[in-house]
Amino acid sequence: MNARSVGREDISVEYEVRVKGHLDSRWVAWFEGLSLTNEYDGTTVIRTRNVDQAALHGLLQKLRDLALPLLAITQTGTTQPSQPASNTRIFIPKKDHTMKTTTHTPTTERVRVDPLRKTAMVAGILYLVTFVSSIPALFLISPVLSDPHYITGPGADSTVIFGCLLDLVNAVSAVGTAVALFPVVKRQNEGIALGFVTARMFEAAVIVIGVVSLLAVVTLRQKGGADPALVPVGQALVAVRDWTFILGPSLVPGVSGLLLGYLMYRSGLVPRVIPLLGLIGGPLLLSSTISTMFGLNQGISVWSGLATLPIFVWELSLGVWMAVKGFRPSPITTGQVRTA
Repeated sequence: MNARSVGREDISVEYEVRVKGHLDSRWVAWFEGLSLTNEYDGTTVIRTRNVDQAALHGLLQKLRDLALPLLAITQTGTTQPSQPASNTRIFIPKKDHTMKTTTHTPTTERVRVDPLRKTAMVAGILYLVTFVSSIPALFLISPVLSDPHYITGPGADSTVIFGCLLDLVNAVSAVGTAVALFPVVKRQNEGIALGFVTARMFEAAVIVIGVVSLLAVVTLRQKGGADPALVPVGQALVAVRDWTFILGPSLVPGVSGLLLGYLMYRSGLVPRVIPLLGLIGGPLLLSSTISTMFGLNQGISVWSGLATLPIFVWELSLGVWMAVKGFRPSPITTGQVRTA
C-alpha cells in the first residue's frame, strides 16, 4: 500500500529540463508532445507535466542518446511533501549527490568526445583533402597531357609521378568521405546512402585507371627511349586518361551531389543552403559532361565552368562546415552516441 501511494504522489510532479542549444519543431515528435521553448540565452526548456520518476529517467536517457548537453532540471510542482519546494533547481552530478553546482556535468564531457563530432570532422577533412590533392595534380601531370611526343622526349617524369600520387590520394579520400558518412546518412535513407558510397567508389576506381595509364607512359618513355613507334601508344594511353577524367571526376560528382545533397537536405545535418548547391549543381554538371561526351561541348568552356562551379562550392563548403562545425542536431542521429 505504501509503495502504491508513493507512486500516485509521484504522478503529479512537473519539471523543466534545460538543454544547451535551440531545438526546432522537428524535435517535438521525439519528446512525445512535451513543450519545447527556445530561450534567448541559447538554451531550450523542455516542460513535463504529471510524470513519475520512471518517466523522468526515460526523458534523461533520451537526452543522453541524442547527445544534447543537459544544463539543469527544475522541479516546478509536486504534491509529495518530501519533494523539494516548487521552483527548486536540481543538478545531477554523476557521483557526489551533495554537490549543488558543477562546471563539467557528465553530459557535457560526453559531448566533447561525441563520435558524431569525430565522424563529421573526419569526413570534412577528407573532403578538403580531395581539393588539396586533385587541383595541384592537374598542373603536375599537364606535361604528359599536353605534349603528344612526351613519350619520346626528355620528359618530366618525377613531376608526373608526383601528380599521379596526388591523384591516388584524391581517390582514396573520395572513398573515405563516403565510408565516414555512411553510418550517419543511412539513417535518413539507406538505399540512397549505399548509392552514394557506390558512386564514390566508382569515381575512385576510374581515377586509378587514369593514373595507371599515365604511369605506363612514363615507363615506356624510360625504357623505349626515342622510338617513334611509341608515340601512338603514348597518345592512346593519354586518351584513356582523358576519358577517365570525364567519366570519373567530371560525371560522378554530379551523381554524388544529387544523392548526398538529398540526404543532407532532408536530415538537416548541415544548413540547407549547402546541400541545395549540390541539388542544383548535380543536374548542371551531368548535362555539361554528357554533352562533352557527345561532342556538343568542350571540356574547357563557359558552359563547363558554370556547370562545375556549384558542385565545387557545394563540396568545399560541406567539407569546411563538417570539419569546423560538425553536424547540427537532427532526429536521425538518435542513438548514434551509444552505437558508434
